Amino acid sequence: MSRHVLVLNSGSSSIKFQLVAPEKDTSQPPYVSGLVERIGEDDGIVNLKFAGEKIEISEPIADHADGLSKAFALMDKHEVGPHSVEIAAVGHRVVHGGRLFSGPELINDEIIGMIRDLIPLAPLHNPANIVGIEEARKLLPDVPHVAVFDTGFFHTMPPAAALYPLNAEVASKFDIRRYGFHGTSHEFVSKQLPELLGRPAAEINQITLHLGNGASCAAIRGGQAVDTSMGLTPLAGLMMGTRTGDIDPGIIFHLYRNGMSIDEIDNLCNRQSGLKGVSGVNDFRVLQERMDAHDPDAWAAYQMYVHQLRRYIGSYMLILGRLDAITFTAGVGENHVGIRRDSMAELENFGIKIDEERNAQPNNGPRLISTDDSKVKVFVVPTNEELAIARYAMSFAH
Repeated sequence: MSRHVLVLNSGSSSIKFQLVAPEKDTSQPPYVSGLVERIGEDDGIVNLKFAGEKIEISEPIADHADGLSKAFALMDKHEVGPHSVEIAAVGHRVVHGGRLFSGPELINDEIIGMIRDLIPLAPLHNPANIVGIEEARKLLPDVPHVAVFDTGFFHTMPPAAALYPLNAEVASKFDIRRYGFHGTSHEFVSKQLPELLGRPAAEINQITLHLGNGASCAAIRGGQAVDTSMGLTPLAGLMMGTRTGDIDPGIIFHLYRNGMSIDEIDNLCNRQSGLKGVSGVNDFRVLQERMDAHDPDAWAAYQMYVHQLRRYIGSYMLILGRLDAITFTAGVGENHVGIRRDSMAELENFGIKIDEERNAQPNNGPRLISTDDSKVKVFVVPTNEELAIARYAMSFAH
């Protein structure tokens, strides 16, 4: 029987989970996937997908411990759970590793304490990650639990990219620097390029574009990140589904001085801006429908999104000096033909030529979308953060 890794992503009001067999054919869907939603509410939901079936129950979920217990019980009821299959390890997604963690860590009480110390850097994420870790360790005490940090891949960035031009004393006191996020995705996708290009990783300069509701890009030289668009928080960089991305920081002061509270500004920038703030929607499929109906706000949001994306691509081309490949990934990057076409438009002078027919093909595994004579190769590579976490966790298995 194949050994599985339970991959957990514990959020503030939900828990995503998958049972992955990283030693098997990784092109297949996960053995089990599921979601616990509305934790702390009377109408909580646990859903489960396996072998083409979808099971859903709705009942009160008191807290994360109750949610995980219900998820485990539902899996075991259908003989696909932690007590029905061999679990070799548990991999936990942890959003912020700060300066402390540059790679996966075998979890013990000391590591949990260090993750807790980083809560000021990720007050919305790390507390929920810790709760998930603690509850999963109680339910599965006899297997290794491994923390995989969203920020870890970007520890290689040089000071010129990682540091802000802020007073050095203040920056040091409050641990302010560019940490970057979506690191597991950027690393996973970038590692596909040596095989796709037929060249060693050490020779490849690439730009990876993780475009989902959250969006970020990274410049990677020889397999190591040298710059990324997100910063101290996931708010920086590209325009996103509900986040502003880069804006003049003076806007924050202006809003505060004109009566908005810090919490109101935080909510505005993180949840009410980006595509949603400009067009009223943050789902790219709905945005496209509105664009097709000639909605001017939808078109304005789309054009802003493409403009910001091209701005980062251009700057990273200069930082890398020589560019071998650009890779699109995540929900929007993998599925939106127009974003890929328009962000790569009229770049022939930079050695980038998109093949319209290849670009229009449906998302079905890694594929080349540039022309054969394009000096810079452009790819679509589906991301799989859960598989990446599972592989890291399996490396600690007994």
